[in-house]
Order: sequence, then structure tokens, then C-alpha cells
Amino acid sequence: MNHNFHVPRGLPIQPGQKIQPKQKPSKTDSSSATEFQELLKQHLQQDEVKFSAHAEKRLAARNIQLSPKQIEALQKAVNQAADRGGRESLVLVDDLAFVVSVKNRTVITAMDGDSVKDNVFTNIDSAVVTRDDS
Repeated sequence: MNHNFHVPRGLPIQPGQKIQPKQKPSKTDSSSATEFQELLKQHLQQDEVKFSAHAEKRLAARNIQLSPKQIEALQKAVNQAADRGGRESLVLVDDLAFVVSVKNRTVITAMDGDSVKDNVFTNIDSAVVTRDDS
């Protein structure tokens, strides 16, 4: 009787190696994970809003220059939309309108007051209206 055995190749088994059983995370591990998630969420929320190439063209064509205060208002509005589960949001800052991909934190298009008039905004699921508190 002739038996052919095939031994699969792989990592060699090393004698004396102890395999540790998986341990459940302790309460401190869990609280550390929660703290990490909160810090990560805060960090992601502080990321700056980017402008798509299309939005940059619209800003240039319409001669729109954003002040630092307007950019800050835009970033706050995107954070608010994200907190409420918005995906594609219309953000109104002063007399400017921005359509923003909240997930990507990217302005898709930008319009000034003249361009906003008689305009229909589609493919948005939320809107954030900012106001100047100063």
C-alpha cells in the first residue's frame, strides 16, 4: 500500500512557542478607545474645508474673495451639517451660497448674491444659514 502525503508549506512551527488566549478589553482599554474616538472626531471636525476645481473657477469668475471670518463661518457650518448627518449641504454665509460635500469637506460650487437669485438648488439634503453675530 503506497500512500503519498503532501505536507503544505507555510510558517514553520517553533517548539516552545506559547499561544496567548485573547483577552477581553479591560474598562481602561474601553475608556481609552472612547477617548481616542472623541479626539479623532474633534480632529476631523477641525480639518479645513477644501474647494473643488469647479468651485475655485466659480469664485474666480465671480470675483468672490472670502475673508478669514467667512471661511471660519463656512467651516463651522460644515461641522454643524456633519453633526446632523448632512451629506450634501447648502451653506449660506452672508450673501454667498456654497454647495458642500460634507463627508469630503469640499465646496462643490460657490455663488454670490446675484447668482443665487432665482436659482434652484438640487441634490442637497440639508441647509445651514449663518449670520454675523458681531
